Amino acid sequence: MSDDRSTHDCGSSGVVPPRAKAIPHRLEMHGHVRIDPYYWLRERDNPEVLAYLQAENAYTEAVMAHTRTLRETLFREMKGRLKPTDASVPFRMDEYFYYVRYETECEYPIYCRKHRTLEAPEEIMLNGNELAKGHEYFVIGNWAVSPQHDLLAYAVDTQGRRIYTMYVKQLATGEHLSDVIPQFTGNMTWANDNRTIFYSKHDLDTLRSHRIYRHVLETDPAHDELVYEEMDESFSVHVWKSKSRRYLFLASEQSITSEYRYLDADDPFGTPKIILPRTRGHEYDVEHIGDRFVIRTNDRATNFRLVTAPVANPGKEHWQELVPHREDVLLEGFEVFDRYLVVEERKRGLVHLRVKPWDGEGEHDITFPEPAYLAMFGDNYELSSNTLRYEYTSMTTPLSIYDYNMETREAVLLKQDEVLGGFDSQNYQTERLSAPASDGVSIPISLVYRKGFARTGEHPLLLYGYGAYGISIDASFSAARISLLDRGVVFAIAHVRGGEELGRQWYEDGKLLKKKNTFTDFIACAEYLIQQQYVHPQKLFAMGGSAGGLLMGAVMNMRPDLFAGIIAKVPFVDVLTTMLDPTIPLTTGEYDEWGDPHDKVFYDYILSYSPYDNVEAKEYPHLLVTAGLHDSQVQYWEPAKWVAKLRALKTDCHRLILKTNMEAGHSGASGRFKPYEEIALDYAFLFDVLGQQSSSSDQEAPWFSAM
Repeated sequence: MSDDRSTHDCGSSGVVPPRAKAIPHRLEMHGHVRIDPYYWLRERDNPEVLAYLQAENAYTEAVMAHTRTLRETLFREMKGRLKPTDASVPFRMDEYFYYVRYETECEYPIYCRKHRTLEAPEEIMLNGNELAKGHEYFVIGNWAVSPQHDLLAYAVDTQGRRIYTMYVKQLATGEHLSDVIPQFTGNMTWANDNRTIFYSKHDLDTLRSHRIYRHVLETDPAHDELVYEEMDESFSVHVWKSKSRRYLFLASEQSITSEYRYLDADDPFGTPKIILPRTRGHEYDVEHIGDRFVIRTNDRATNFRLVTAPVANPGKEHWQELVPHREDVLLEGFEVFDRYLVVEERKRGLVHLRVKPWDGEGEHDITFPEPAYLAMFGDNYELSSNTLRYEYTSMTTPLSIYDYNMETREAVLLKQDEVLGGFDSQNYQTERLSAPASDGVSIPISLVYRKGFARTGEHPLLLYGYGAYGISIDASFSAARISLLDRGVVFAIAHVRGGEELGRQWYEDGKLLKKKNTFTDFIACAEYLIQQQYVHPQKLFAMGGSAGGLLMGAVMNMRPDLFAGIIAKVPFVDVLTTMLDPTIPLTTGEYDEWGDPHDKVFYDYILSYSPYDNVEAKEYPHLLVTAGLHDSQVQYWEPAKWVAKLRALKTDCHRLILKTNMEAGHSGASGRFKPYEEIALDYAFLFDVLGQQSSSSDQEAPWFSAM
């Protein structure tokens, strides 16, 4: 599986890498012909494909064999920062307090509750460790307690492809009902009669959630009634219950358009009614309180506004504005209570929570002290409550759960994740920077390092980026990251366009025919960090996953000289071929993100940046690539093809390794501890490229002090 110009590691390993055979495959569109020599790797059931992936895994293990001790050390560090036993903060729903806890050395959560008081005896609803026996991969997805709190419906995925099986358990006896619903999305909710469950199913080829069914307990699921089917292949559907528990919402959505239906939860066999018919480009979402709907809408509001509408007639002509649109503030979400409305807003890249009493008196913000952080709503299920539960974290502050009394304005810390192993947040420093992009736009950067760091231009730095779907990557805490910081590595996040950190326009300026802004923004951030001497020019690393993996592939093609090494996690790198194939999961729903390449304008633009299509015979950085055989979002063959093409064309001797998890999907290994083994490989790759080895002395002195 090699040739005379094999690009194996030129270091001490001397291991010859596998080489995928090249079988020319002709792809033609708009008069343009592409020859894809590795198209055959998409043949999931072909034994040669599995053999190739396993050969790549064996090569990765051989090349990284000398880092085994380092990886074990890193894994022990990360695992050792977790409390052996831990539990979430209980949340109240009616007369019960629900929570999740972990037991020593157990991978999976135990779902529990207590009746009326936290001093009551514990009831174990589900023990994930028992259910996971015999499965290499195991995830409990959504779970929903019935209105009378006597039944539990829950979803299980044992492959990682996000295809779930629903089970229903009688909580008083511990017995499972005969109702088993296979191959559904994991999305489900109860009607108020305590015996009807609404759930969504997907097309098993494209995995598009396209149908909502109604199941009545003790009936054959094969005869479940179809409630709604979405015929537009660019839309997906899901169902849930309003916070008031009065209505079921059936949402049909795609990236730029929404349509909601509602159904009286007391009348599960009624006919759903449309709130607002779909209009291309109109996005909205809905909650209910009293006799009205509260609607977050982008109608005449790029950054969204909030309106109310009577349930009896929710058309636009009856809207009353509640929170107006603002050019400099993105309205991201909201929570309703009997006496209060709380809005989640993003200003200058940071989340703010604003409390608005319905009577108009005493509106105020909940303030946060750090220069970069993440704040978000927690579990808030009781309309009558005067308490808002929210979560707070920063790059130096572990996840913290607060209850905020909206009347007295007092915040009570209920729990902050305890980090073992001698962690002290005072040992670390976070900053917020701004880098000038090529077109003059300022790109925010959040970074963290261990105190003692000085801007001498001699340090290693790992720059992370995503930049797609309007997803904001906020400055949050990672216990695993301490293993980098304590060894002197600076960690930074480039808040590039394509996310929504600076409002909706920030997203619009990083998608479709403006997608390349995402890549040039990331490069600008890297260059700025070098210029400002946060990093040595030859010790700069980059990391991104999924759409962030596309970012990695694009910047690597554009500026391979800029990075010492790149970590690309489940990277979306074969963009053009994937977006031309509507049979691949997610494709049809993402034309408004990347463009539909059946249109020549988008075809040419995507072709100009698609990482796989732009691999050339030149030098590239050291590269670690990961994949999941059962990945439903980025098919395993994208990273596999990319690595095969790079291996055939690149002219350097830098490391190129591919690790495919043969038992998991997009999110990697399941469980509480197993994911840290994958992170340990990432970090070991970085340290190995730097030519460093971990030793016990690393615990006493920061790694950079020995540089």
